[in-house]
Amino acid sequence: MKRFAFLYRQMDQTTSTNRKLQALVDYFQAAEHQDALWTIALFSHRRPRRTVTTTLLRLWAAESAGIPLWLFEASYDMVGDLAEAIALVTPPPERSETLRTLKDWIRFMQELKDVDEEAKRKAILEAWSQLEQDERFLFNKLLTGGFRIGVSQKMVTKALAQVLAMDENAVAHRLMGDWTPDNTTWDALFQSDSALDDHSKPYPFYLAYALEGAPEDLGALSEWAAERKWDGIRGQYIHRGDTWFLWSRGEELVTDKFPELETLMKIIPPGTVLDGEIMPWKEDKPLPFADLQKRIGRKNVSKRLMIDIPVIFKAYDLLEWQGKDLRERPYQERRALLDPIIEAIPPGYPIRLSPMVPAGSWEELTTIRSRAREEHCEGLMLKRMDSAYGTGRKKGDWWKWKIDPLTIDAVMIYAQRGHGRRASLFTDFTFAVLDGEQLIPFTKAYSGLTDAEFDEVNAFIRRNTLDRFGPVAVVKPELVFEIAFEGIQASSRHKSGIALRFPRIKRWRKDKLRKEANTFQDLQEMLEQYG
Repeated sequence: MKRFAFLYRQMDQTTSTNRKLQALVDYFQAAEHQDALWTIALFSHRRPRRTVTTTLLRLWAAESAGIPLWLFEASYDMVGDLAEAIALVTPPPERSETLRTLKDWIRFMQELKDVDEEAKRKAILEAWSQLEQDERFLFNKLLTGGFRIGVSQKMVTKALAQVLAMDENAVAHRLMGDWTPDNTTWDALFQSDSALDDHSKPYPFYLAYALEGAPEDLGALSEWAAERKWDGIRGQYIHRGDTWFLWSRGEELVTDKFPELETLMKIIPPGTVLDGEIMPWKEDKPLPFADLQKRIGRKNVSKRLMIDIPVIFKAYDLLEWQGKDLRERPYQERRALLDPIIEAIPPGYPIRLSPMVPAGSWEELTTIRSRAREEHCEGLMLKRMDSAYGTGRKKGDWWKWKIDPLTIDAVMIYAQRGHGRRASLFTDFTFAVLDGEQLIPFTKAYSGLTDAEFDEVNAFIRRNTLDRFGPVAVVKPELVFEIAFEGIQASSRHKSGIALRFPRIKRWRKDKLRKEANTFQDLQEMLEQYG
């Protein structure tokens, strides 16, 4: 646990990619294999399930610190992070704990689910009394299910590739799939030949960067393929052996969320892996992305839901065919195989081909892109004809060329404190539009300000707070911001009746007064046009 805490400190205290990478390499070389396996799992969001409620943890933290609950709650409110607040208020360890490793502590947490509340209380108070503050903080993070760290999967893969003397792509592939340290071992994951024989294992997704300059800078259009950038869930459809699997880009197995895709086994042969988009689709056109979210959030997908929000798989790449890995083949060859396969499928099956977008010039393609919303998509994807299917995000071969976002000017009315190190700062903001003399809140946003603007906005909030509700401040409604978003639709879950897709702050409109902000009628007109 001490070694894991030291790694966490190293990763948290630097922004240098090289230093983070070296810290990971040093850790994986020195750590026990099962500890290393849990570290990989934690860094890739395979966290153990929470076994104790945060309500009980707050009670027990106050008890351990010998303070009333209200005082702990006030401390928690100021700190903004429960794990950190507990680590700060609980007493220093009575004795140094040196025997338990990371895997031991995680097993300790897992076993708590089978004991009663009093046994949990005694066990956790005992644990706090043994751990140093940094270790206690991480223990709490794991206990609450809130462990996160700013380390990319690519960096973890690169570090492991160095330690194992393996190709990065091979390591990335072995890390995919539905594994946890509870159902595999280090040797099974990295040393055994059978690791790649798992029929369910997807390939690492190849990701695109946003186009940075003019499309003409990419060279001749003949060297590039263009296709629609669909607004769904990126996924891999796998048919191997006598079963099928569906994986999201976030490495989540979502087969049970979309049972209607099982019929594809009848017409797509075993040994096939398709890359594409899971999309809500009805009457031969896409439905809003929010409809898809309704299905993702359900534990059980009812027949009614499948009728109301049917889905298709929009295929745009062929990664495996007849059991052979095609990723090193050029994109144009993979498409030459894919297109006739999908086009030959009879009507009625929940699959469509994502067609190429033909154009005679970059200028013509720019015009086509400008009509993306009419085509119910986000813009275009540009893929180099001779590109292999890579691993992770890489510049050069694949670009996403999205349309400009929708924008609206809105007034800040609420501000909420952040968490952890940013607990003393206001980081999350609520915005409203005008409706006569009233302000109608319609969205939240937090990203988009420079550091200097962020400090200036926080200073304004502290000077102009009208009321408080816990960590939320009611702010004097004067500041106007331009809010950018990708889509708009009606929503019964929001008081305004409107929901935005990916809202963020585009710029601070210091040149505008409150009375110059957009109106609720403007929002409704946008909903009619783009919803």
